[in-house]
Amino acid sequence: MGQPWILAIDLGNGGPKVAAVSLRAELLATALRGVSVDIGTDGRATQDATEWEVRLREAVADLLDVDGIDGGALHAVAITGQWGSTVPVAPDGTPSGPVLLWADTRAAPYSERVIGGGPAFAGGYSPRKVIPWLRVTGGAPTPQGSDPTGHALLLRHAMPEINAGTKVLLEPVDYLAFRFTGRAVATPASMTLSWLTDNRIGAEPRYLPQLVRRAGRDPALLPELVPTGSVQGALLAETAEALGVRPGVPVVTAIPDFLAAVIGSGAVAPWQTHMAISTTSWFSARVPFQKTDVLHQIATVPGLDPDHRVVINNIDAAGAALRWLREQIIVPHDGLLGGGSGIGADGAADPAVEPSYAALGRLAATAPAGCEGLLFTPWLNGERSPVEDKDLRAGWLNLSLRTDRAMLVRSVMEGVAYNARWLFDYYERFLKREVPTVRLLGGGAQSDLWAQIVAGVLDRRVERVADPRDAQLRGVALWAQVCLGELSLSDTARAVPVDRVFHPADTDRDEYQRLYGEYRRLYGTLKATYRRLNGRS
Repeated sequence: MGQPWILAIDLGNGGPKVAAVSLRAELLATALRGVSVDIGTDGRATQDATEWEVRLREAVADLLDVDGIDGGALHAVAITGQWGSTVPVAPDGTPSGPVLLWADTRAAPYSERVIGGGPAFAGGYSPRKVIPWLRVTGGAPTPQGSDPTGHALLLRHAMPEINAGTKVLLEPVDYLAFRFTGRAVATPASMTLSWLTDNRIGAEPRYLPQLVRRAGRDPALLPELVPTGSVQGALLAETAEALGVRPGVPVVTAIPDFLAAVIGSGAVAPWQTHMAISTTSWFSARVPFQKTDVLHQIATVPGLDPDHRVVINNIDAAGAALRWLREQIIVPHDGLLGGGSGIGADGAADPAVEPSYAALGRLAATAPAGCEGLLFTPWLNGERSPVEDKDLRAGWLNLSLRTDRAMLVRSVMEGVAYNARWLFDYYERFLKREVPTVRLLGGGAQSDLWAQIVAGVLDRRVERVADPRDAQLRGVALWAQVCLGELSLSDTARAVPVDRVFHPADTDRDEYQRLYGEYRRLYGTLKATYRRLNGRS
């Protein structure tokens, strides 16, 4: 039998990513399989949970093909991934309908009746309706409908046949854990964006009946709630056989990717901040307080231990913006050179097709810092933080005949950084302290250029973790050891190495600060235009 290893699973928007992680937090092997996304003009954004499982089995098979990875030496299973999405599950344990993703906004009319209306905050929240939520959860369902409460309302009002055939509604990570153990449970961490649990520091895990009623949720469809960090159960024999691994090993309760990122960043001490450049982007830290900034969509939510909360916020398109540029503009598979297929659409460019992301980074490095004043707004899916506005759209400003593909690529990287700085300014105000150093992780952080741009735009020291694309896999594997009593949370920091430090002084910092000042004005200038263009007024 080979060395013991943990199966770490990260169910991202693009598909399952898996790793075999040693008990010393070494990434022994990784694999990724993509899945399709159905994006509709009506606000639809769905996936197929059955496809997740097929691709997951393929990815695990890739791990077991690596020398030294013995399925019989599996030690535990740990799951993280996307959050704020909903899997309707039938009584037989199979999906009763499509996965409703965090980007699906079709429930907006129903959610607005729950939480909006009348004189409203920015983002459409009614002060009268939102206050009961804020007092005990730290947040509230979004009027945009793009969360589990919106999904539940959509199923009830617009998909009654699916709703009638559903026994339980699960977050994606909880769905996978259910398929592995046969137990349909959730935790305060995985239920964060349902805003139905008592999130006050020291509170026992429980749903609040008054909020369940306010949200219009059916309590019979809510999963059993257990403490974060529990062992959910033993790996089922049939699931183990399908994966080619040892049955009976512990499966710990799943956590959303933002919590896996806390551990995977190594910034686990209170106040230490990390930034992710993944499909989306965010800033986060463990903090000893509970607080909500409704206007800028920043809040604290249940974290990894009872005495600390974790700051959440979300930029809806970060790495997704570069992926969109590559698939839509640069290497589409639609049969027309220079045409576009669309992100997530059938025929989208395979990651193995040239030019690779590394090649795009090399091209971008040939463009001047600031791209001669070219600005890109990465609002491809509207925005969530620091403004909740689904009418926003992406675009370039200040294109000229001198603009080439190198500038287009670099401007996307810079635009994501400017957008992150916009959020970072409010994030520091939320913490009421300056953040001198930011740990960086995520697929976008693999690019030295992008990391350096972030340092220059944030005007902060940036420490990039080793293997940044797989930081959440390392993080959730370490979390499994914490749950099993093999490590303390503070022990995990020593298992996360930093591979490079980036300083603002090593960039054209002054140019970035000047252009950020221009970027910061764009929302106020363009928001009414986008609202009119998208049929709101």
